[in-house]
Amino acid sequence: MSEAIQAPTRLLIGGKWVDGKEGTFDVLDPSTGSAIASVARAGLPDMTAAIDAAAAAQPAWAAAAPRERSAILRKAFDLMIDQAADMAYLMSLEMGKSLEDSKAEVLYAAEFLRWYSEEAVRVGGELRMSPTGQNRIITFKKPSGVALLLTPWNFPAAMATRKLGPALAAGCSVVLKPAEDTPLTALVLARILTEAGVPDGVVNVVTTEQPGPIVEHALGDDRVRKLSFTGSTRVGAILLKQAADRIVDSSMELGGNNAFIVCADADLDAALDGAMVAKMRNGGQACTAANRFLVEEPVAEEFARRLAERMGALKMGPGTVEGTQLGPMINARQRDGIADKVSRSVAAGARAILGGSVPDGAGFYYPATVLLDVPRDCAVATEEIFGPVAPIIATSSDDDAIALANSSTMGLTGFVYTRDLARGLRICERLEVGMVGLNRGLVSDPAAPFGGVKHSGLGREGGFEGIEEYLETTYVAGTW
Repeated sequence: MSEAIQAPTRLLIGGKWVDGKEGTFDVLDPSTGSAIASVARAGLPDMTAAIDAAAAAQPAWAAAAPRERSAILRKAFDLMIDQAADMAYLMSLEMGKSLEDSKAEVLYAAEFLRWYSEEAVRVGGELRMSPTGQNRIITFKKPSGVALLLTPWNFPAAMATRKLGPALAAGCSVVLKPAEDTPLTALVLARILTEAGVPDGVVNVVTTEQPGPIVEHALGDDRVRKLSFTGSTRVGAILLKQAADRIVDSSMELGGNNAFIVCADADLDAALDGAMVAKMRNGGQACTAANRFLVEEPVAEEFARRLAERMGALKMGPGTVEGTQLGPMINARQRDGIADKVSRSVAAGARAILGGSVPDGAGFYYPATVLLDVPRDCAVATEEIFGPVAPIIATSSDDDAIALANSSTMGLTGFVYTRDLARGLRICERLEVGMVGLNRGLVSDPAAPFGGVKHSGLGREGGFEGIEEYLETTYVAGTW
């Protein structure tokens, strides 16, 4: 670990760094499989203590002047930018992504703090006359209350700030439970927020590699009024069932099976540039990653060949090494899951023209892989890959591509490449997704609403909409 940044390894509860009741667990370097730190393992009493602290801090934080909350978030943004290089190294160390990807993530993550520092002072309300003329309709917004934030391992900084920023701006105190594979980045973020002036108890962080029991325990606590989760659809469904018992307001950013549509009239150079971003950013370990490449038949072979050339030229190695373009997968389970999907798809008729097998040696590596002749019902076409595998499926028309894209139960992201803007917009309108990149391989933006439809989630994060997830509307019928 960089000597310039020593990540906290204990729980943050009520403004104090404390040991966990259940000992510690190891955080692994995915490039070697060896431990890089031991982090506190929270137990049920720790989660209760964190909720106690958040509930105690909630009234004063909700009553704090919007400008006060804004100033703290802006200071946190500045501190994060000051520490960007060290944070990037830490993310590459614990998550495995390339330094280039980590540096980009720190800037992206920090922007949520700046964006919501500006939104904190813009929470509004309304005054209008009722249609009958008998009374006024007054509305105002209040913070939802204590929020439980559950973040994933693939973007350990950005997924935390995308929740922390709007929650804190709205006036909610929080309990953050980061993914067990990447807790160090979240703990550094908590330290930054503390240094920025967040009052004791407003931000609490509990870490564990056994999240099920403590999350269920938290959702059973009457004081927890908001749940925000980013992760798999399977886990999201379990959490929604648990949240239903107490009618906890829930936001879910879940899985995707995102289609990257290339029309025959597309600028192939631009489409390939976009494909490399949409597929290989973060080693393909992104919910927004292109999962299926639906390429119109006249250009399918050329697109596949040229994509294989580009992906095959990537340098694979430890994320912390300058020049690495493809780091390891997060853990052995993730790597083996990718390998299993590829092997099942090849057995079903797909043909690997690049990669396709786990390399020898230490670490959790999986190589860049391109598959041709992909059956439309095989594993890589119907399941989220979450890795550097590009399945190419030839399509006969726009209708064919759209029908195939919409056949998934997921509906997070789509990508469309064509030189015909009207054609592209028609396709975008017909895709059953929450976000579309039109002639662009990246859709994520702190100023834009992020989220999906169908089994890909509920609610939106980022943009003007993001803070609304942490606010409740009160209506007053006034007569005067």
